[in-house]
Amino acid sequence: MRLKDRVAIVTGGARGLGRAFALRLAEEGARIMVMNIVLINKDLEDMKETVRLIRDMGGDAQFFEGDVTSEAECMAMAEKTIGSFGRIDILINNAAIYDGLVRKPFDEISLDEWDRVMGVNVKGAFLATRAVFPHMKTQQYGKIINLCSETAFTGSHGFVHYVTSKGGILALTRSLAVELGPHNICINSVAPGFTDTEASRSLADVDKYDTSKTPLKRVGTPEDITGAALFLASPESDFITGQTVVVDGGRYMH
Repeated sequence: MRLKDRVAIVTGGARGLGRAFALRLAEEGARIMVMNIVLINKDLEDMKETVRLIRDMGGDAQFFEGDVTSEAECMAMAEKTIGSFGRIDILINNAAIYDGLVRKPFDEISLDEWDRVMGVNVKGAFLATRAVFPHMKTQQYGKIINLCSETAFTGSHGFVHYVTSKGGILALTRSLAVELGPHNICINSVAPGFTDTEASRSLADVDKYDTSKTPLKRVGTPEDITGAALFLASPESDFITGQTVVVDGGRYMH
């Protein structure tokens, strides 16, 4: 198993891509800390379900109720992980506001909504990374995977706040690669194209998505995205940092 004895934190791990990341890393031997904000009971139940699925496969997992926009809660999440598992090797910054966003012209987006998207999608990744950094620095090893988006390269009408936040992730990844590299910490990002998840189905009719410009002629699945994240979390990518891997069936090439 590629991640045997490694410890991974997955933010936004209650459902969707976050759950898929947690399960895939657990299959490869990683012990998992799932972090998710709990706004309604479903959030807590979904997070518990992710942990149950990992334990049912023979893996080791715990959960932490927390908001990535809170520095104190991110620090507490890191401390709980250390207390439970003894180390932190991998962080997947998956938590983001996407589900529930409504497409609208940029001049109709409220400042509150703009700040909320930026807070979770960019500040959250920044704070979670700061929280795990001292532990990765001490062990002189770490893998951080940020969730970008194909839209950071192509734009998306009516989603300027989301797209801008993912552009911020792209820049954050590159900038932190320079700072973290001397400590043998690799940080990269994965940029999914349109992917069939619960969140995507709340925004669009996935079955009618236009794949005519996608060479592989289909939408992505969570399993398509987790493979790239697993590679970036594994020792196989120990000399890769500051990069963004677009996983979109070839729709955008760079």
